[in-house]
Amino acid sequence: MIEARGLSKRYGDFVAVDDVTFKVGSGEVVGFLGPNGAGKTTTMRMLTGFLPPTDGTALIAGHDVFGEAQAARRAVGYLPETPPLYPEMDVQGYLKYVATIQDVPRSERAPAIDRAVERCGLGEVRRRLIGALSKGFRQRVGLAGAIVHTPPVLILDEPTVGLDPIQIQEIRSLIKELGGVGDHAVILSTHILAEVEAICDRVILIHRGRKVEDAPLADLTAGGRKLEELFARETSRDVAAPEAPAQAEGSA
Repeated sequence: MIEARGLSKRYGDFVAVDDVTFKVGSGEVVGFLGPNGAGKTTTMRMLTGFLPPTDGTALIAGHDVFGEAQAARRAVGYLPETPPLYPEMDVQGYLKYVATIQDVPRSERAPAIDRAVERCGLGEVRRRLIGALSKGFRQRVGLAGAIVHTPPVLILDEPTVGLDPIQIQEIRSLIKELGGVGDHAVILSTHILAEVEAICDRVILIHRGRKVEDAPLADLTAGGRKLEELFARETSRDVAAPEAPAQAEGSA
């Protein structure tokens, strides 16, 4: 459902992502793990077609992200770290707008919106302005927008950043439920190890733009091993990457 083939992104001499290859199948929830600056957000942007790779390609539900851009974008729901919401719109109106631009047929829009509202727990705020909502509810609105067209692929970038502990638990439960349906492939980017342990079946770890681990979570933690130990070991290794220019990677 999600396939990265030799994805690389360079900014001059700086290599932000270096020959990253992996697959995520239907029914999997995969944690894309790495420290700040590892290249997670850059990889997510290439997978969703927002950023062209320097080398390599990406497929979403069998569609080349750039060769078949329209079909690939219809097959993916993307939640960036800061959802692109419109504070002057109410929740219902925003989801109707997203459903329209995602080509949900007119006759199916109302039930599609109802499903997204119910799954994301937005019933009590669906007529409220987005700008008046808490950050937790705004994150739910962003997630509802990502799933309103029932895409087979979900790509979530730091989905719980900035939320309080109760909101974090609610969003994690929702993501786990979405992945557990069995017909979704979910990849979520995070540097929070507890996030991976709570939600994910598999871990892909990158460090300085390179993939350094790709294995089921159960295998990585077998015998009482700690994910923190793996993270510390792999991210302490020198992979000889040049220093990033300030504008290239941000907090990816």
